[in-house]
Amino acid sequence: MSQEQVSYLELLARGAAVEAYDRPVLLARASGAGPEALAELEQAKQLALRVRAELEGRRRREAELSALFETAHDLAGLRDLDAVLRAIVQRARSLLGTEVAYLSLNDPVAGDTYMRVTEGSVSARFQQLRLGMGEGLGGLVAQTARPYVTDDYFDDPRFQHTRTIDSAVGDEGLVAILGVPLTLGSQVIGVLFAADRRARVFEREQVALLGSFAAHAAVAIDTANLLAETRSALAELERANDIIREHSGVIERASEVHDRLTELVLRGGGVLDVAAAVSEVLGGTVEFIEGGRGPAPLADGHAIRDGDHWVAAVSAGGETFGALVLRGQPDLDPVDQRTLERAALVTSLLLLARRSAGEAEQRVRGELLDDLLDAPDRDRRLLRERAARLRTDVDAPHVVLAARIDRTEAAAGNDTGVRESADRQRLWSAASHLAATRHGLASARDGGTVLLLPLGPGESAAELARQTAKHLGGALREPVTVGASAPVEAPLARPGEVVTAYEEARRCLAALRLLHRAGQGAAAEDLGFLGLLLADSRDIEGFVERTIGQVLAYDRRRGTDLVRTMEAYFASGMSPARTKDDLHVHVNTVAQRVERIGRLLGPDWQSPARALEIQLALRLHAMATAVTL
Repeated sequence: MSQEQVSYLELLARGAAVEAYDRPVLLARASGAGPEALAELEQAKQLALRVRAELEGRRRREAELSALFETAHDLAGLRDLDAVLRAIVQRARSLLGTEVAYLSLNDPVAGDTYMRVTEGSVSARFQQLRLGMGEGLGGLVAQTARPYVTDDYFDDPRFQHTRTIDSAVGDEGLVAILGVPLTLGSQVIGVLFAADRRARVFEREQVALLGSFAAHAAVAIDTANLLAETRSALAELERANDIIREHSGVIERASEVHDRLTELVLRGGGVLDVAAAVSEVLGGTVEFIEGGRGPAPLADGHAIRDGDHWVAAVSAGGETFGALVLRGQPDLDPVDQRTLERAALVTSLLLLARRSAGEAEQRVRGELLDDLLDAPDRDRRLLRERAARLRTDVDAPHVVLAARIDRTEAAAGNDTGVRESADRQRLWSAASHLAATRHGLASARDGGTVLLLPLGPGESAAELARQTAKHLGGALREPVTVGASAPVEAPLARPGEVVTAYEEARRCLAALRLLHRAGQGAAAEDLGFLGLLLADSRDIEGFVERTIGQVLAYDRRRGTDLVRTMEAYFASGMSPARTKDDLHVHVNTVAQRVERIGRLLGPDWQSPARALEIQLALRLHAMATAVTL
């Protein structure tokens, strides 16, 4: 392999620009290389460029997969539909490298479509745009349920231009637009767009990527609607229960099955338990048939007769999970029909609960830590059982840590509120992952994140704080400041100490920020005499040992009097001449002792900050010695 060919490997290794790959050929040509050598070098260049393109493509795909994973994570913990849709639009804009991205939803009542979320838009008219179905590029996408792209919107005759739409697009200055449909089944419910204020060509991979984001957005909307319908179903169940209480006689039977189903739900029963309970009450055999394997029931929630059987659909949010089939009871009165229908509804709720179990598990760690902080007198047996399910050893020593992202005002930008909310979510996500890997707990709290992590063998609270700040800062690529409490020996044995430790961790965090130590992690022991004020333990002996322990040990080993020399030195205003008079020694002796102290404590021991801590440690040591005597 020639030196020039090796140079191509070096260019690949350092990720050089495309233009740099011409240099080896030019140098070889300038040095008089023959045609064969130049041809071989040109072949190596083309191969290197292909490898570079492949590496760039893989990096781009990794970024795209990461963004899709984060979007799926947001959907798993869906609480605010608008926040999830904003995240999808923001990521679509970032990965496609467009100036603007936006999402529109169809309004079936008004018969038009409207802007729901925009990112990068500067025109108020554009952000409030409503347009009729079939108008503009979005209308074309909605009609055909296919993605469309235009290099120049105003010169594209494929879709219907209107004054309203063109004026809004003109205000925004958009030129190139890509739109993909938001679909639920065969129904188009909206369109996701990416656009630039200049002409550009969207590649096939970019169209597919935006389509993936559109699929996530559709799932988010469908999930939100499903939750709303579930809440409506629960409200309907409660109203039905009120009606049942107003009647007597036949109501006792329906009330019995309601109580039994409620008990099943509360104690974690499953679909088979519901079927067994209803079978006993109705005097027949009830079986749950998954969708597609049994008779086709109506999807409106009513029980229908199918030959000698009765069938009730198990569905929610337009999705049919299956049906409850009652055999052996061809004749049912209206109350029994209602019982079968309610059992189908409870079955659908149990299936929905099973689906959301994964989402709930992500929040369990935060909820357990919240209970330790907000309700320390709660039943410890239940707390211990919850901790055991999370594989958290609450009898081992733990440290409470308070963490926040620290960013300058300039870095935060103008939209501070939105950025802070996003920061808190990112920090909570990273902290939850760290807590899961260390078998600890994490929760979003007080504008930041609180963690309860176990101490490793030989590990101190200060070391754990520094490791946590480094880990979270690296994960978020932002400075994360972490304040730690003193160790809590057994959090569950004394839950009140967790509350006290959290307050200490917050004070330590506040001190670090006031001391302009953003992005660092520390415990009270790292903050010198300030740590004595912040900590609840008041570890005076530990403070003295950390501050002047080396001098004390030297005096004990050598029989010297360096501690007395320091006391006289500070008392005389750090004047060697006055110190030697107080100690009745030669000034050279004072100088030698001061030099020795400097080697033990470090060259900065006479700086104002260190001198203050050393004098305080000397006073505390003298008081402790006097008490001992």
